[in-house]
Amino acid sequence: MSESASSATAITGAEIFCRSLQAEGVEVVFGYPGGAVLHIYDALYRQDKVSHVLVRHEQGAVHAAEGYAKSSYKPGVALVTSGPGATNAITGIADAYMDSVPLVVFTGQVPTSMIGNDAFQEVDTVGITRPCVKHNFLVKDVKDLATTIKKAFYVATTGRPGPVVVDIPKDVTADTCVFEYPESIHMRSYNPTTKGHTGQIRKAVDLILSAKQPMIYTGGGVILGRGSEALTEFTRQLGYPITNTLMGLGGYPASDKQFLGMLGMHGTYEANMAMHHADVLIAIGARFDDRVTGNIEKFCPHAKIVHVDVDPSSISKNVKVDVPIVGEVEPVLRELIKGLNEAGGKPDAEALATWWKQIAEWQAQDCLKYDQTSGLIKPQYVVQKFWELTEGDAYVTSDVGQHQMWAAQFYRFDKPNRWINSGGLGTMGVGLPFAMGVQFAHPEATVGCITGEASIQMCIQELSTCFQYQLPLKILNLNNRYLGMVRQWQEFFYQGRYAMSYMDALPDFVKLAEAYGHVGIQITQPGDVEGAIKEALAQKDRLVFMDFITDQSENVYPMIPAGAGQNEMILV
Repeated sequence: MSESASSATAITGAEIFCRSLQAEGVEVVFGYPGGAVLHIYDALYRQDKVSHVLVRHEQGAVHAAEGYAKSSYKPGVALVTSGPGATNAITGIADAYMDSVPLVVFTGQVPTSMIGNDAFQEVDTVGITRPCVKHNFLVKDVKDLATTIKKAFYVATTGRPGPVVVDIPKDVTADTCVFEYPESIHMRSYNPTTKGHTGQIRKAVDLILSAKQPMIYTGGGVILGRGSEALTEFTRQLGYPITNTLMGLGGYPASDKQFLGMLGMHGTYEANMAMHHADVLIAIGARFDDRVTGNIEKFCPHAKIVHVDVDPSSISKNVKVDVPIVGEVEPVLRELIKGLNEAGGKPDAEALATWWKQIAEWQAQDCLKYDQTSGLIKPQYVVQKFWELTEGDAYVTSDVGQHQMWAAQFYRFDKPNRWINSGGLGTMGVGLPFAMGVQFAHPEATVGCITGEASIQMCIQELSTCFQYQLPLKILNLNNRYLGMVRQWQEFFYQGRYAMSYMDALPDFVKLAEAYGHVGIQITQPGDVEGAIKEALAQKDRLVFMDFITDQSENVYPMIPAGAGQNEMILV
C-alpha cells in the first residue's frame, strides 16, 4: 500500500517535496535559498522531520552532501535555486559523478511557461548537467513530482551509485494534487545486475588458485558496495598480498600484515612492484584509473586479470581483462569465498612463500621514510601525529594536492568510510564542506580536515556555516606557501620554473579563524606539533584551525612520472 494523505485533500508541490523526503528517510538537506525554491523553503520551515543546513555557497552544499553520503551509506541531498544556484552546484555534481557518490540534487527552475525564454535566473540545468550525472529529470507536472523523487533516490543509490538531478519549476511547487508516494519503483530501462555469473565465478576461482605471484587490487567500489568484511575474509583465507587505491583506503585494514599500502602514482614501492610482477591480478571494485596504471602499455605485463565490478561499462574499458564478473562486490565476494571452499584447493604454498620473500625485499626500501630532525616541520610528521593521537579512529577529509597524498600515506585507515577525499575529479576546496557533511552524519565523532593553504581558501566561507551549527571540526592546514603539487611538478618537469605557484598574499589564518568565531593556532616548530594537536582534540565543542608552517621544499615520494610504468618510480 502506498503512502498517501490521510484524506483526499490536495497539497502543494512544495509540501509533496517535503513529504517525499520524509518517506525516503532523509534527515538533513544542505542548501541555499533563492526565488525559484522559496515555496519549498516555506514548506521546509513548516515541518520538523527534515533538517536544513544553510551553507554559504551552493558548491559547499553539494560537497557537504557528498561528505554526508560517503561516510554514512545514506544518500546525500542538496537543494539550490535556479540559474547561478544550479551552475554553482555543477562542480560538486561532477565530483560525485567521478567518485560514484549517491546524491540527489534538487534545483529550482523558472516557471514552465517561461522555460526557453531566457527568463531571469534561467539556465538549461538538464542540458548542463547531462554529462556529469547518472540521470536527471525535469518535472513539468506536479502529479509526477512524488514518483520522480522516488525514481531519483532509486537510481542514485542502486547499481553503481551516482548523482541524480531533479529540476523543479517554481509553478510545479505551487500547483496542487493529492499526495501518493510509491512504495517501490520499476524502470524498464534500468535494471542493475547484483549477482555474479556462476560460470565466471568458477573460472575466477580456478585462476586465483593457480597463481604463483598473486595480487589483490581493490578500489572504492569495495566501500560503496559494503564489501569490506567479505574482502577481509577473502584475502586472509588466501594469504595473498593486497593493495588499495586512493579511494579504496580503509576497505581493508591498513594495519594488517598482508596490506602493502596504497598503489599508484604516489603509492608504495612494494605495492607497485608487486602489481608489476604479478601473474594473477584480482581487481575488485576498481576502474584501472590512469593514476593507478601509469603507462597503460606497461601495466601488469605478466598478469591474467579477474575484474569484479557492478558497472559493466568499467569492465575492459581501460585494461583488457581475462575473467570479467559483473555484480555487486559483497555478494560476488561471498560467492568467490564459497567457490574457494567448494574447490577444496589451496594456493601453492611454496610459490606464495617465495613471493612474500620477494615482497619483503621491496618493503625493506622503506619508501615512505622522511627525516624530521631539522628545525622545519615535515608535513608527513603532522599527519602521522594526528593518526597516533586519534588512535586511527577519526574521520579524515582532505582537499587535493600534496597534503592529500601525505594524508593517504600516513593516516592508516583500518575501517571503511573514514577517508573522504576527491579522487576522480581532484577538486580543490572539498575538504571543509566534506568535513561538515561528515560531522552532521556523525555528531559525536572526531572529524579532521587535512588541507593546504591554497585549497582551504576555495570554500573557506563555510567556516561561517561551521560556526552557525557549532561543528567542532579539527582543521590541519599544511601551509608550505606554495601550490604544492604544482610546484613539485614544476621542479621535476619544468626545470624549476615556478610559474604562478607561489602564494605570496596569504591571510593570517589564525586571525581569519578567529574572525569566523573559531580557535586559531599557528605552529612553526616541530616540537610544538604534538601539543597543538592534543590541545585541538581536547576542545570537544570548538572548531580549531591549526596552521602548520611546513617545509616548503618537501615533495611527495614515491612518484611514478607521467608516461612511466609502475616499476619506474622516483623514490627520492
